[in-house]
Amino acid sequence: MRIPYGTMKETFRSILLKHGFGDEEAEIASSIFADNSLDGVYTHGLNRFPKIIEDTDKGLINPSARAETVFRAGAFERWNGHRGFGPVNAALAIDRAMELASEHAVGIVALGNNNHWLRGGTYGLRAAEKGYASICWTNTIANLPPWGGRDPKLGNNPLVISVPRRNGVHFVLDIAMSQFSYGKLELYRLNGKKLPFPGGYDEEGKLTDDPAAIEKTRRSLPIGYHKGSGLSLALDLLGSMLALGNTVGDITAAENESGLTQIMMAFDPRMIGNIDDEDSIISRIIDFTGSSAPVEEGGKVLYPGEHSYMVRQDNLQNGIPVIDEVWERVQSL
Repeated sequence: MRIPYGTMKETFRSILLKHGFGDEEAEIASSIFADNSLDGVYTHGLNRFPKIIEDTDKGLINPSARAETVFRAGAFERWNGHRGFGPVNAALAIDRAMELASEHAVGIVALGNNNHWLRGGTYGLRAAEKGYASICWTNTIANLPPWGGRDPKLGNNPLVISVPRRNGVHFVLDIAMSQFSYGKLELYRLNGKKLPFPGGYDEEGKLTDDPAAIEKTRRSLPIGYHKGSGLSLALDLLGSMLALGNTVGDITAAENESGLTQIMMAFDPRMIGNIDDEDSIISRIIDFTGSSAPVEEGGKVLYPGEHSYMVRQDNLQNGIPVIDEVWERVQSL
């Protein structure tokens, strides 16, 4: 079954309003959920929506809590998210980073004490759509062992880098620090599929392509082995320092993935050069990269963000694919 984008967004919005969200918060949140589904990231869109409503009703999410600025210094601001709804606070933070970039060429908002932001690419794409480049990241509960260790002591700490393109097919890199995010592991498991290549370790300490086995041990494989491990640690160090926020260790000790630390950096190309020259540079890089001979005959080398754009166009035209049971559950809310 496929659902029109407008129908899905309005359904989300009406439910959020009934569960304590204000008008502005419901508008931002419903757009984020619907946009994630539109781009094919169903694990952080429609499929996640019932859990968010459940957590809200349990009091784990305070929909009326809004982030506030606690420190300012030129192009830098530090915010306290007050453990409100993570995606709304994160969206407001990247918007503020763009405002600062319009004044200083670069803007940084260090958002501490916020809840899960769902899909990191949301904020990179949000910036790119308005003509800004961005670098964003968040820390998480410990769910990744450091290189050489057995126990999870690092966060998956998603990293997002986006660069705007005039043709609207923006570069948006959105990566976790493990070879497969836990959302992807869950998706493969629910579909009864093995991973395309090993993504972690089983209970015997052997590399495996079984997503359920990796979920059980919580021993995911870091991207680039020791390099991904080091990058995860660096993001936690820098982010927690800038926001004076909770570290991966703090979040893990609380046993509830909340009060996260997130960094939003925006860059305004219009402040630092000729936009035509910069777009030409971006196109040359992407065209050169894409000219590599594809491994599969008739295939195409895609850059980060390009596949999501194609999925978005298809879903806009034909409706967003949904699992009937999930859509019915959402409607029952």
